[in-house]
Amino acid sequence: MTDYKTIRGKKIKSFATDLGNDQAEGQIFYSETDNQFKTTVGSAAWSSGGNLIDSRYAIDPGNFGTQTASLGVGGYTGTAITGKTEEYNGSGWTSGGDLNTARYYIIGGGTQTAAFGAGGIDSTGTVANGEEYNGTSWSETNDLNTAIRNAAGTGTQTAGLAFGGNDPGSPAVVTGTEEYDGTNWTEAGAMNTGRRSLGGAGLQTSGLAFGGDVGPPGSSVATEEYNGTSWTSVNNMPAVQRAAGSGGTQTSAIYMGGDLRPGAQFGRTTIIYDGTNWTTSANLGTGRYELGGSAANSSAAVAFGGFTPGATSATEEFNISANIITSDTWASGGNYPDTTHGLQGDGTQTAAFAAGGGADLDSTKEYDGSSWTAGGNMGTNRYTFGANGTQTAGLAVAGFAPFPTGNQADVEEYNGTSWAEQNNLPAVTSQNTGCGTQTAALKFGGSPDSSTEEYDGTSWTAGGDLNTARYSSAGAGTQTAGLAAGGHLEDNTATNCTNSEEYNGTAWTEGNDISVSRKDFSGSGIQTLALVFGGDGINSTEQYNGTSYTTTAGLATGRRFGAGAGTGQLALYSAGQPTNSTEEFTTGTTTLNLKTITDS
Repeated sequence: MTDYKTIRGKKIKSFATDLGNDQAEGQIFYSETDNQFKTTVGSAAWSSGGNLIDSRYAIDPGNFGTQTASLGVGGYTGTAITGKTEEYNGSGWTSGGDLNTARYYIIGGGTQTAAFGAGGIDSTGTVANGEEYNGTSWSETNDLNTAIRNAAGTGTQTAGLAFGGNDPGSPAVVTGTEEYDGTNWTEAGAMNTGRRSLGGAGLQTSGLAFGGDVGPPGSSVATEEYNGTSWTSVNNMPAVQRAAGSGGTQTSAIYMGGDLRPGAQFGRTTIIYDGTNWTTSANLGTGRYELGGSAANSSAAVAFGGFTPGATSATEEFNISANIITSDTWASGGNYPDTTHGLQGDGTQTAAFAAGGGADLDSTKEYDGSSWTAGGNMGTNRYTFGANGTQTAGLAVAGFAPFPTGNQADVEEYNGTSWAEQNNLPAVTSQNTGCGTQTAALKFGGSPDSSTEEYDGTSWTAGGDLNTARYSSAGAGTQTAGLAAGGHLEDNTATNCTNSEEYNGTAWTEGNDISVSRKDFSGSGIQTLALVFGGDGINSTEQYNGTSYTTTAGLATGRRFGAGAGTGQLALYSAGQPTNSTEEFTTGTTTLNLKTITDS
């Protein structure tokens, strides 16, 4: 067996906060805040954005702005060269100031309000013309030293970089690099691999060149990094790609679409760079080449225009969401004020009530997600009874009262302040289970009466009997979609059961069993997403999906006769034998885009 460092090349580290970016994808880490091991998984997808006003291709390949503040500059409509500038705000395009020299294959960089553009092809051929954009209009600036087309550009308006491309009037590719200081262009260190129609990203002193066409007969997978002086070859792309949209930084770049020679001319492939390696990501919705692109990094980009065949106005947005994958867990909550057992309750994880119990038979406590406070006392002393509802609309049903009363039939309703007597059950019982609401409740099981009764907020009527008579079971769900799990058989065998049944408002139907036989435990949730937890000497938790039970995170302290509340994803378990602790259950997060980490 191998270990994580061998597979991923990195140790598992501890952090105070969750990792939250695409660079952490696939990393396992330990959270010091909630004491959990977690995994970060990136979910990548393209979605439609607002279309360009004018369809075109041979548009600027990238680095004019970001996903939500981009420029589309120049290009070819299919019939004419255009100097049109459009501005993207993250939802749609609006017209900006036109270039002074209409052209296609222009390169540039900067922001939506402070950009530079240079080179390209106008009506006369390949040009060196430089221009700057101020968010409203373009103005002429000093030219490149060498007229160039099909090059790449990156950087800022006052620290720009241009590299690669074609010589004027020649198909020959070049290695040339020029730097812009906001006034003049200066020749700089040449690339190792000459190419045209390449991708670019980064800044003047931390640039990135990738892919492109090396001239007949083919394209390049080469990647190079620029340090402000010279270019260094680094890890290649996974496959050839040219005439694509690009953007980002030297350590977080993206290349999207393009001409995938040899192969699909109208490419949909997206690849991202993390400063070391390239990774294939989600495909574009519309395959195209000679498209425009903008990105601040590899996790958020926009692609627009291009040749599909024919000029297109289609705009798409790329996003990577960092998903933190966690496991199911129980965590400590505020301790119950009393060490007691036989209490019962319901509600949510952050708004629960618990009442009765052996220490203080008529008391009520309320939980706010962190601590318990005293509520109104019940009119009847009791423990091991049925309870359901909410913190402000609770129900207490039957249960056991101290000698000489014993089993009882008393029913009370809670309004968040006080309890009021209601109509009794038809027969006395204890260790019964309940689910539902204050006005649509279900009582089932108990000793010695294992019947089912339905409550409408006023009176009780007989429902269908359980198939397996039992008491001290766990319950969840509603009056018309109830769940009964486990418990102690009412057959004098002194046996706990694993039996699980579902109620449809009329009758109970046998379902798949729980894994561990138990009694004196609790449940929460609905019929199709429920939890059962605790029991006599048991700390395990099982989650029900409407078909089967799966064992998940165990309680820190096994207990019985505690008070449960919550849902099938966020539950609460308080007090019980032998503790007064409160524990809170949280279902772990997951994603549809999980990646299996293996050593293959």
